[in-house]
Amino acid sequence: MFSSVPGQGQECSGQCSCPSAPPRCSPGVSLVLDGCGCCRVCAKQMGELCTEKDVCDPHKNLFCDIGAPISRRIGVCTAREGASCVFGGTVYKSGETFQSSCKYQCTCMDGAMGCVPLCSMDIRLPSPDCPMPRRVKVPGKCCEEWECDSPYKDTLLGPALSAFREEETYGPDPKMMRENCLVQTTEWSACSKTCGLGISTRVTNDNHECRLEKQTRLCMVRPCESQMEQSIKKGKKCIRTPRVSKPMKFEISGCTTTKSYRPKFCGVCLDGRCCTPHRTTTLPMEFKCPDGQVMKKHMMFIKSCACHYNCPGENDIFEAMYYKKMTGDTA
Repeated sequence: MFSSVPGQGQECSGQCSCPSAPPRCSPGVSLVLDGCGCCRVCAKQMGELCTEKDVCDPHKNLFCDIGAPISRRIGVCTAREGASCVFGGTVYKSGETFQSSCKYQCTCMDGAMGCVPLCSMDIRLPSPDCPMPRRVKVPGKCCEEWECDSPYKDTLLGPALSAFREEETYGPDPKMMRENCLVQTTEWSACSKTCGLGISTRVTNDNHECRLEKQTRLCMVRPCESQMEQSIKKGKKCIRTPRVSKPMKFEISGCTTTKSYRPKFCGVCLDGRCCTPHRTTTLPMEFKCPDGQVMKKHMMFIKSCACHYNCPGENDIFEAMYYKKMTGDTA
């Protein structure tokens, strides 16, 4: 419950009254604790009005600028000092959000850009009524939609190849047949970031309802700003799968793992090759937040990496590396 001061915005009182379920925020908008420490809310974005209760997005380095006089209670979300970004010949301020195309919404964060897809990334697995699903471009629409093909299409070159899907399936495996359900699971996608904490996704119907659902896990290919080149032995060109020397904790949005780990990471090469995860496993983890909340997440742990020349372009933030596959995951 919050008291409202006319003309001054909302202030916090001693009582909290939150909805039963947190709100669903737009792509790229953080779900945060309100300024009163009561409820989970969608953070205010650059240029939006803010109050003591309605906080600005901390993950985009925004703050509530109330200006003068000091007695004012309503402000505007403004970016803290940070490096700007240049994309497509346009300069964007740190904290500014923009659409690079109809498919992506991006945010400039101190010289670096992060983007989220605006189109659905759902995966449709083969089924008896749709044995060969594929995405097709629909005239007048930005996002592709699913279409069902027959198993074979006659062409001048013979039967057409199967349509490419963003994630291939492992199955179906006859041994995974349950009552009225043929269990199928896609491979995990590659990590969304080449360094630092990212996410990896897969789709499965391995549940009691035999219903397709997307699963996510945290992942870290390597720490950012790591000096792995210094660890390459004399006469060698790569360090493939180094393990950290001391136990470490992972952190996400201010929340830290309750346990310490000694993970393996993918290394680097001196001859232009890049190293990416090859064999991985998935383990449960607990994160404890400053407000006492405990989050349970799954995380990718690397078993081995492969070094190759199939590397993404340095400045291509939409590189298809996100959809390259890892093999041999045991979870």
